Amino acid sequence: MLLGREQNLWPDNETDRDFLNFEGLADTVAQMIVQAEGRPLSVGISGAWGVGKSSMIKLTKSSLKKLEDSDDQKKFVFVDFNAWLYQGYDDARAALLDVIASVLTEEATSQESGMDKVADFLKRVRWLRLAKLVALPVAALALGIPPGGLAGQATDLIGQAASGKIGSEQLETAGRLATEVSRESSSLIRAKEDSSPPKEIQALRDSFEAALEELNVTLVVLIDDLDRCLPETTISTLEAIRLFLFLKNTAFVIAADDEMIRYAVRKHFGGLGDESLVTNYFDKLIQIPVRVPTLGTHEVRAYMAMLYIENSSLSADRKELIWKGVAKQLRASWQGKRVDRKFIESIDNQLPADLVARLDSAERLSSLMTTSAGIVGNPRLVKRFLNAVSIRMAISKAQGVGVDEAVLVKLLLFERLAPTAAYTALSSSVSASPNGEPSILADWEQSLAAGKEPALTDPWDAPFIREWLQLAPPLAATDLRGALYVSREHAPLEISGGRLSAEGSRILAALLSNPDMADALKEDFRALPPTDLSEILDKLLSVAQQEQEWGTPPVLSACIAVVDVDPSQGSRLAGFLVERPPRQIRAGLIPRIDGYSWANEVFDHWATSAVSSPVKNAIKAAKKNSAANGNL
Repeated sequence: MLLGREQNLWPDNETDRDFLNFEGLADTVAQMIVQAEGRPLSVGISGAWGVGKSSMIKLTKSSLKKLEDSDDQKKFVFVDFNAWLYQGYDDARAALLDVIASVLTEEATSQESGMDKVADFLKRVRWLRLAKLVALPVAALALGIPPGGLAGQATDLIGQAASGKIGSEQLETAGRLATEVSRESSSLIRAKEDSSPPKEIQALRDSFEAALEELNVTLVVLIDDLDRCLPETTISTLEAIRLFLFLKNTAFVIAADDEMIRYAVRKHFGGLGDESLVTNYFDKLIQIPVRVPTLGTHEVRAYMAMLYIENSSLSADRKELIWKGVAKQLRASWQGKRVDRKFIESIDNQLPADLVARLDSAERLSSLMTTSAGIVGNPRLVKRFLNAVSIRMAISKAQGVGVDEAVLVKLLLFERLAPTAAYTALSSSVSASPNGEPSILADWEQSLAAGKEPALTDPWDAPFIREWLQLAPPLAATDLRGALYVSREHAPLEISGGRLSAEGSRILAALLSNPDMADALKEDFRALPPTDLSEILDKLLSVAQQEQEWGTPPVLSACIAVVDVDPSQGSRLAGFLVERPPRQIRAGLIPRIDGYSWANEVFDHWATSAVSSPVKNAIKAAKKNSAANGNL
């Protein structure tokens, strides 16, 4: 067993547990924020989907909290903002302003100080939010609109918003007034000497900075999942960030795939002939770029091991002890120290047997999980792979299908990463075998076991398949029907004998169980249609492929019995024997097939091939005997 406890899946979300050896980098980012001593800072954490950006955000926050507890310094106030959650429901820019204002209000309430500064900031945020809602240009509001008529109603709404008294009824009114106010305001705007759009924006920034100074805190804004958003939401969030960037006592940590950000900028602005303009947009927002490290085999092995431990039956205290030991060992990985089963057992030498097996699985699979193009060490893809195995084991258990988890892991790995044509060929081999054994793998597995290079042909000739063939357990002599049955979304399972008549299926089952009884079944054969006889010989030859020594194996008697009833099948049996490797042929086979017309072609082939001398001598004796009897 590798996974066990099939009902337990690993959640596909971030964690503040360092299973990926990111803690050192997160500590570095946290130290940068501390050492800035209130100076504005923006950090960009980049990397592709699923590599651990969200976990880096969580780890950075945890590291800052530890530093806050240990050092005499300003308190950190955190704003966690996920723009993707607001997409389609709210304007991301306004939502970020609201979240920041809400966090500062809570902090001021907690401290019982700075309320006036925070209230001023909150009023300005509400003012801007309603201005956006009723589609009034900020410039129009800043320049001033006469208080009468439609514009007066809009101004009243803005006043209510600033005082926090606006509700759903007022918002509906705002929507109704939007178009008419915009039309009317164009002829009624008169300049105000003491206000302008830049001044209003600057007033918001000044109010924000004053609130932070009064509270004596550093605001750390953690922006995540920007690369999941549509371009409009991405740009809206970045514009909101730009509003607060480079103000004292602020730090922004922004996690995003920089390629997706570039795409959003290109899509939003359109027609940017100079690609450097696209790059510069994001780069101007980010002072310190940090890329999530690529995981190697060592980190992937440790990550898989910790996932298995997390879902094990160990107590929380034992898990905590192992996690701390693994985290420490990972930080010393540059010295050649590794996390494997042996190391984990040095921390806890009473691990249950099923967990030990899972740790061995992590050891075997980590290299493929790192090097295979379909996964390349991506933590989220690794976790999803393990979840897929767990789900299929649950299906197996629910339907009473006996599937070995080690076999299922290996088969699922092949399904996900091998060429489609190779997976189809493997499924076909299983379907053709009466025992569900993929005999197509036999010669290759034997070559690798002997330290030889397997003679792979298209579509099997791929580096991944070579490494996959060496994974335990070997599959050539394993019944894979159950594993394929629970994997039917990719290929149907054709049950052996599925095209036979009921009587043909009965006879085939009897032959497979007792091939020595084939002669006794000949009369039953004669009642079968030719299509059944051809199908039965197909299945028998599939079984015969697994024989490694051709003297007189029982399956040969079954094949000959079919040919005796239907001589037209003789050429198929002859062709099969000709294809056997010469080293497998034994002299005892010659008298067993001597006397059949189809055997003459086989003898002629072997007489000039690399079969052993005893075999050639047996062939000469058979031909001499036939000549003497007048059969040639």
